[in-house]
Amino acid sequence: MQLDTRLARLLHVLIHMHLREGTTTSDTIAQMLHTNPVIVRRTMAAIRDAGYVSSTGGPGGGWKLERALSDITVRDIHLAISRTTLFAVGPTQDNPHCPVEAAVNVHLCAALEAAEEAFLQQTGARRLSEIAQDAMGRSKK
Repeated sequence: MQLDTRLARLLHVLIHMHLREGTTTSDTIAQMLHTNPVIVRRTMAAIRDAGYVSSTGGPGGGWKLERALSDITVRDIHLAISRTTLFAVGPTQDNPHCPVEAAVNVHLCAALEAAEEAFLQQTGARRLSEIAQDAMGRSKK
């Protein structure tokens, strides 16, 4: 199963942008992530639309942080980019009149809702500034 790495990649990029100060081009970000600048622009657009970054074109242009890392949580970025469910597992709708399927779906949905709430609670408490500090501590080792 292929994992959705957009959240981890964007957190990585945002912290690098903070450390670099100023603007960062799509080409530079693409090199960091070993991807194409077009994919970078498409992915960054979601967090631009949410107000976390801005972009300017032309020479000297690029992406710029619009908020301090201490004002951004992991949850904020997750919610800005999430288009699908957090988990790859889910209920089925093969036979909606089957009481066994209905019972299985109730239990699966309850577990998934609890897991998603725990994820959102933990990521809502984690500021990007904390991750940046952790990264700086690791770089000194």
